[in-house]
Amino acid sequence: MRDAPIVFIAAFIAGAMNAIAGGGTLVSFPTLLWLGRHPILANATNAVALMPGSIAGAFGFRHELKQIRRWLLILLWPSLFGGLLGSYTLLHTPEQAFREIIPYLLLFATILLMLGPRLHQWLPRSTVSISPRRWAALIVFQFLVGFYGGYFGAGIGILMLTALELMGLEDIHQMNGLKNVLAFTINGIAALYFIQSMAVLWGDVLWMALGALAGGYASSAIARRVDRIWVRRTVVAIGFLVAFRSFFH
Repeated sequence: MRDAPIVFIAAFIAGAMNAIAGGGTLVSFPTLLWLGRHPILANATNAVALMPGSIAGAFGFRHELKQIRRWLLILLWPSLFGGLLGSYTLLHTPEQAFREIIPYLLLFATILLMLGPRLHQWLPRSTVSISPRRWAALIVFQFLVGFYGGYFGAGIGILMLTALELMGLEDIHQMNGLKNVLAFTINGIAALYFIQSMAVLWGDVLWMALGALAGGYASSAIARRVDRIWVRRTVVAIGFLVAFRSFFH
């Protein structure tokens, strides 16, 4: 496969970006499009290939989840059903319609990445016990996050962290643990549906998975040498460039 080096490098960069600042899909997915892949298959392939990073992220915070098991049990189901419905909707979206949506999805994900660190400062935060109404709102919100994650996925971690902080969680490790497990649930059910539906380009998946794993492993060394804020700003710049370019493709 002559495109293998390009696919591997793009996934390596995406894996490192996801580990350091997020937004790796803004590199890996457009690369597949640039190589001429079918857009819906490229999106499904990207979701399956980046799964190893989700598994590692979920496993790494397993100890923190013991103290917030109730949150996990409540939010697991809307994540699961939302992810399944989102992935189903993706595979039943006409190709031309999805091509027209792509620029807006990329732009939305980029704006999320840019505003993510500031969202919690702008919105009111819960300082009292969570009422049933707030729980219901969180469940509905998590279902919508799951749907978006199954359909496209970039930026779901930012959405979940913001919602959890607004609901009153304070321990960043617990929030990251819960976010990673829910993201793994969303990505996992979507990946299984894509695989079952034979909507995955396995040649790309192999090289992307290897690249993402290598990038995630290398991210610890990279993070010590570069500023996380600088990485985020670079990813945002790439995201805007790719999004605006796709409007005129």
